[in-house]
Amino acid sequence: MRQMKTILAIASFEKGQAFLRQCKAEGWKTLLLTSQSLENADWPRECLDDIYFMPDVDKEWDLNDMMHAVSYLARTVKIDKIVPLDDFDVEKAALLREHLRIGGMGDTTARYFRDKLAMRSKARDGGLAIPRFVGVLNYDEIRAFMADVPPPYVLKPRTQAGAIGIKKVESEADLWPLLDALGDRQSYYLLEEFLPGTIWHVDSIVDGSKVLWALVSRYARPPLEVSHEGRVFCTQNVTYGSMEEKALKKLNATVLKTLGLVRGVSHTEYIQSAADGQFYFLETSARVGGAHIADMIEAASGLNLWAEWAKLEVRESYTPEPSHKRYAGLLVSLARQESPDLSGYNDPEVWWKLEKKNHAGVVVASEKYERVGELLSTYTERFYQDFFHSLPPKEKHTD
Repeated sequence: MRQMKTILAIASFEKGQAFLRQCKAEGWKTLLLTSQSLENADWPRECLDDIYFMPDVDKEWDLNDMMHAVSYLARTVKIDKIVPLDDFDVEKAALLREHLRIGGMGDTTARYFRDKLAMRSKARDGGLAIPRFVGVLNYDEIRAFMADVPPPYVLKPRTQAGAIGIKKVESEADLWPLLDALGDRQSYYLLEEFLPGTIWHVDSIVDGSKVLWALVSRYARPPLEVSHEGRVFCTQNVTYGSMEEKALKKLNATVLKTLGLVRGVSHTEYIQSAADGQFYFLETSARVGGAHIADMIEAASGLNLWAEWAKLEVRESYTPEPSHKRYAGLLVSLARQESPDLSGYNDPEVWWKLEKKNHAGVVVASEKYERVGELLSTYTERFYQDFFHSLPPKEKHTD
């Protein structure tokens, strides 16, 4: 009688090692499908029953080849779960689930967590407050949008992650040359009003369409500014019980239910408009937050979101059990040095240090919110002096 169940994780980028380890620890047969270019990456091979590689160019897979490869594997291996570990794998996993008739998020719902035009349309139809937008499809609709909504705007790729590929558009005259340059690719973009304000993020664990646990945090600077103007990336979880935390947790639960997340983890971003103080939904995802936000969350709560996600996927029943309730903050920057020296960042509150080529990063944690803010402020200035380096913003996801 077959007893051990099998999970297939899909990762076109190197991440999710804690997820894979936890799946194996839970007694599941753990398989990984990843990019050929990541054959020598730091995968936890001792926890993998097998690893398969897809030919890739700039991490792009041929989806038909992927479908054939996994279908061939399914001839001899009964796959019970398929889980994507990166934003760019959400659609791959949905496609495979639909084809192999495996439970989980299908093609339609996956769009709401990957396609910015689809998620905004669904949110608007659900009555959620969002920045005004228009798909880059019909030129008359675009002209009507710009006649109604004053500049500046942001031109966003529908399926990139974070701030990748986003361009700020200062006037209508500036837009048309950008669309001409995009050519046949322009339908893969949307145009949105630019709302100045503070950006927040809520990282959640969801089961049965209910948010079981969530942490509310605030970016020091908007990710778009960090990416396009060259800044140190910084975020910190907010005061527990504050009005902002309560309001965003309530809004977040509504957003994820409206978009149809039944089970999984999510990183969702909101903007508090400088003009009216209202919270607006920006975008969401069905994965763990990037840029080492998961490390900050673990410092604040004791929960490793990768491991918690694995538990949620493979256990019959699951309840998150945070071990503490602290405040934590994260700093990450590109570094001039190949191996930045972080030895001088040695306050007792330093919980984690980033070890990555040409990057500097720390997580600090304390029982006191003010102490975290103080350290982040001091360390940010030191990062600019010690490490900071900037590059032109990415047009596509490369790592």
